[in-house]
Amino acid sequence: MRTRSQARNRNRRQQQLTTVIVEEPEFPMADNRTMAQMLQAPIEGYEDAIVVPPINANNFELKQPLINLVQSNKFTGRQDPHNHLRFFNKVTSTFRHPEVPNTSIKLLLFPFSLDGEARDWLDKEPPRSILTWDDLVLKSKTILPPSKTTYLE
Repeated sequence: MRTRSQARNRNRRQQQLTTVIVEEPEFPMADNRTMAQMLQAPIEGYEDAIVVPPINANNFELKQPLINLVQSNKFTGRQDPHNHLRFFNKVTSTFRHPEVPNTSIKLLLFPFSLDGEARDWLDKEPPRSILTWDDLVLKSKTILPPSKTTYLE
């Protein structure tokens, strides 16, 4: 059984614990967007590393069988890059459009030919940092051992 003084002391301790002032962090004021607008994912900063030049050709599209063919021999960063690029160049040379440079077709298709570590490498490249096929070849040397990059160009 508790005495009155013990009960008072207990009440004082509880009051002291409950009167601790907690400073809340300051939050910026909400903007005037609707809830639907705020729930939309931002698109800034999510651009691809590879920039494909504008294609002003009529009736140009990459057909799914061509994409499937490129994907049938994906480069993961662990196989011989020369074999991959020989295959990739062979596949991309089979598709021609009179108004579209072959290098644009290569830039469009190249991401489909990557998987694993090689895909991770491309995803980590800064947005809009690869503007030409030559840029892509030079930057790809950063993930490959020097002994394997001699014949990429």
